[in-house]
Amino acid sequence: MEPRTPTKILSQQELRHFFISHLNRIYCAKSQLVEKLPELEKRSHYLDLQQAIGETVDVVTIQIRRMKEIYIMLDTFYTPESCAGLAGIMDEAFQSIGKPGDSAALRDLSILFYLQNIESIEMASFKMMIYVADKLEQPDVSQLLLECYDEAKEDKALLKAITANYVN
Repeated sequence: MEPRTPTKILSQQELRHFFISHLNRIYCAKSQLVEKLPELEKRSHYLDLQQAIGETVDVVTIQIRRMKEIYIMLDTFYTPESCAGLAGIMDEAFQSIGKPGDSAALRDLSILFYLQNIESIEMASFKMMIYVADKLEQPDVSQLLLECYDEAKEDKALLKAITANYVN
């Protein structure tokens, strides 16, 4: 079967609708992260992971502020949309922290597993949104999203380094 190519290029209106809808989903997910990460921070055992989670909460708060700026730039506002996928990953993280009797390191490694998955999803989401913002000719929006992407990339690198401490 030959790959198909789109027969129609999306209009600016369709791209804008896509962009805002997915910005709403990211905003929803980020809001849930700010609420739920402090609980993971409390449940983690080692200081390096606790500090990384605390820093992530601060970064996500800044990212939410940037998204509010994007809504203003686009002359729109946040409208709740489902972010059940990321919420499911966070719920899974809470449920999979470990069984009673598991070592503290094993519980922390479970937390790191899910946090790295979340960061990967964030990076992919921001990259896609940057691409669409560029097509919408919104360089200021692209710049704000790039800053969010760079922070997610830094968080993922930090989590990877912390993970190495647990498995080496």
